[in-house]
Amino acid sequence: MKTIQVSVVTPDGPVYESDVEMVSLKAQSGELGVLPGHIPMVAPLQIGAVRLKNGGNTKYVAVSGGFVEVRPDKVSILAQSAEVSDSIDVERAMRAKERAEQRLREQQKENVDFRRAEMALQRAVNRITVAGNK
Repeated sequence: MKTIQVSVVTPDGPVYESDVEMVSLKAQSGELGVLPGHIPMVAPLQIGAVRLKNGGNTKYVAVSGGFVEVRPDKVSILAQSAEVSDSIDVERAMRAKERAEQRLREQQKENVDFRRAEMALQRAVNRITVAGNK
């Protein structure tokens, strides 16, 4: 079966590089599936899981926004942050989720940046979900 090269990169460096049969991710415009030979495109990403299918195996990478560049033979994901499911610290993600939920509960009392707290909650929930897909 044909494969496509995938590269997930953050400002801290590469997170994942491999050849896969299919990539699924969440662009701002919706769910996107990429197979070898896909038309070239660039799209902003949502916070979500990138699914990388190869044979009977599926790897998951949690990404916190960024961009995807698709070419017929390569997919480049430039993410603000990204973690492969095997390397996610679930306890740390749970603590981040609890902190974000606490901030959202306290927003009426204090001058809490609602959008920032909401994004932190989405990132934490995404990491916990992706970690469950080891």
